[in-house]
Amino acid sequence: MNAHAAEILAHAGFEAATILDAVDRRIVLATQAGLPRVSRPYHVIAGQLGVSADEVMARLRRMLEAGIIRRIGAVPNHYALGYQANGMSVWDVPEERIRELGQKIGALDFVSHSYHRPRHPPEWPYNLFAMVHGRDRAEVEAKAAQIAALLGDADRGHAVLYSTRILKKTGLRLGG
Repeated sequence: MNAHAAEILAHAGFEAATILDAVDRRIVLATQAGLPRVSRPYHVIAGQLGVSADEVMARLRRMLEAGIIRRIGAVPNHYALGYQANGMSVWDVPEERIRELGQKIGALDFVSHSYHRPRHPPEWPYNLFAMVHGRDRAEVEAKAAQIAALLGDADRGHAVLYSTRILKKTGLRLGG
């Protein structure tokens, strides 16, 4: 990597050490569509790549810690599991409390993910999003009411936007 590229990456918050080397890239390519559904998936990946399972796990851990990859987890199809009402709850909360409140909401067992997004007033006052799944809309509304109670006075307004179809169930993919 040249000095100019390192400077650009540093400005964006990355260190040169967070760049993928050839083995990291092969691990990402081998896992980005999902881990093998076996009892020891990292051993299968290791065998495919000609490295040890410990190395695969250590490299994935490093990439997680560096923010190169955000998470390793199951991506369920909620519709197939019987959760027909899937609502993105959107909340207007004080900006200075966004991290605290987002962590509280994200810890709820019925919230699959939550995140901070910019407001676009006056049309869009919401800055905290939380995906809630339920078997029907009444269940989602009841769960949104639980979130509202948790937020208390910090809830300055909210809405629930319901899914009408599945658009995407994958993240960014690297080309081979």
